[in-house]
Amino acid sequence: MEILGLGTQVMECARVRRLLDEHADAFLKQVYTDREVRFCNDKKQTTEQFTALWAAKEAVFRALGTTWKRGTNWTDVEVVCDTGAAPHAVVSGATRELMAVRGVNHILLTMAFCRTFATATAVAGRTAGAKVTEDTALDD
Repeated sequence: MEILGLGTQVMECARVRRLLDEHADAFLKQVYTDREVRFCNDKKQTTEQFTALWAAKEAVFRALGTTWKRGTNWTDVEVVCDTGAAPHAVVSGATRELMAVRGVNHILLTMAFCRTFATATAVAGRTAGAKVTEDTALDD
């Protein structure tokens, strides 16, 4: 895999807890997909899970050489955490278009958290022969 970008993000869990408490559903709908909300709510450490997923989304944007901005949605990057599998990013919308422009067809993603902080790192790359299509889930 040819590496085209690297992004990392560290976020404070208390900040996300405040946003959840103050803005509830509006915050959840702006940042997370329904699947992500269900995943986090099913976990004991809900706040830490939400923080890790948000950090992962930011890491993906950074790996693509940008930050979240108007025209892209936080929900363009869905972090999927299937049982027993590494987390992976499913990318759609304007963010997928940015990937195509940058030649990215593969994203590696890792996340970790403790009570205070969550972190995520994303590596954007191009694998030989792979093409980005609308139904392609970019994973490792």
